[in-house]
Amino acid sequence: MFYITGDTHRDFRRTAAFCDTVQSTADDVLIIAGDAGINYFPGEKDRALKSLLAELPITLFCVHGNHEQRPERLGYTEKQWNGGAVYWEPEFPNLLFAKDGEVYGMGGKRCIVIGGAYSVDKPVRLVQGWGWWPDEQPSPEIRERVERRLGAENWAVDIVLSHTCPLKYEPREMFISGVNQADVDKSTEQWLDGIEDRLTYDRWFCGHYHTDKTIDKLRFLYNDFLEFV
Repeated sequence: MFYITGDTHRDFRRTAAFCDTVQSTADDVLIIAGDAGINYFPGEKDRALKSLLAELPITLFCVHGNHEQRPERLGYTEKQWNGGAVYWEPEFPNLLFAKDGEVYGMGGKRCIVIGGAYSVDKPVRLVQGWGWWPDEQPSPEIRERVERRLGAENWAVDIVLSHTCPLKYEPREMFISGVNQADVDKSTEQWLDGIEDRLTYDRWFCGHYHTDKTIDKLRFLYNDFLEFV
């Protein structure tokens, strides 16, 4: 089975409860639509979390968010999984990290991954000395790779898995009070607008905004766990 949920931010208690509810096994896959938070802290703190997650009876497939480091910067190994490249570590075989621009076969669907977003809490994180990374959004090279792959797919896939959403769908009711939206870099959302305009697709799933709602063919995820169909 394939399932999907939203941001976990290093708190996997709901995930563990979900695994108990559905009686999952390591052959089942839970897609996390960014901000899993597994690669937030360097070194032993992250390894301790990954050791705990290795005991979960499910495989985690993580889209890149804006509250975690890119796995390609951390020495992960690439391997092929369900038709696309993923980042992984042999000692944690149930933890898979998606590569932006790859197309994966999941649940009989062709799914392209487009991770990353801007952190509206960047100033606070910098002041507090918390983790923030300048490559949180898709680089020009990643954008080119995504568009090149979509071109190879004749701009038609079944499902898009992203962290943030196209600008036209941003849930304004979830904007954080006190954040001046004029200061928010929305270049990724604007780029995704252009992708969405050109693309033929069935469903689009994303996280980032900490809400559970549907607009047109796009589904925001946070607390919900859905069967991936």
